Amino acid sequence: MEPQFWHDRWASNEIGFHKSEANPFLVKYFNELNLSKGSRVFVPLCGKTLDITWLLSNGYRVAGAELSAIAIEQLFAELGVKPTITRSGGIAHYHANDLDIFVGDIFEVTNTMLGPVDAIYDRAALVALPKTMRSRYTAHVTEITDHAPQLLICYEYDQHAAEGPPFSISHEEVRRHYAHRYQLRLLTSEDVPGGLKGKCAATEHVWLLRKN
Repeated sequence: MEPQFWHDRWASNEIGFHKSEANPFLVKYFNELNLSKGSRVFVPLCGKTLDITWLLSNGYRVAGAELSAIAIEQLFAELGVKPTITRSGGIAHYHANDLDIFVGDIFEVTNTMLGPVDAIYDRAALVALPKTMRSRYTAHVTEITDHAPQLLICYEYDQHAAEGPPFSISHEEVRRHYAHRYQLRLLTSEDVPGGLKGKCAATEHVWLLRKN
């Protein structure tokens, strides 16, 4: 998936993936991470998700990474917050109280830039990336977060019946990417109402990943 694909989607407001409320799996299962208030949560490929608003309103600090500056400008506008913006190489760092978003190629975000995080919440990153990029992504995010525990949400469906993104991620693939780094626990699996984009049956899986 080329970066221009996502830039074009945001520029033309083709953002059907953006939800109008916090993800119900986040609300239901976030406590499985056992984080104290004030903990810092990393949300990769975050867009302007309302999950960030939910995390902030529940007393957590948030760090995010996002390719599209349009998405992040809209995020801060909707939060009613004016960020300070600094740049390091190809990354623009948008900062406000309890919120840091790194805009640019996530593979250019380093652990030094990101700083310490207590957990990862991945609802829209792994599923957004084509198969050829997912191994690189999982290794990179694990490295820059120092194996922080993770709440991972992904879809599974017949990839021949519908095109991604979101892409289908099987249990086997989750284990291939993460089992050597984390203890994996499947928290729930639920059918997607109406199927994926109304095209085919799909299931959402919620995983808890804890460092070995």
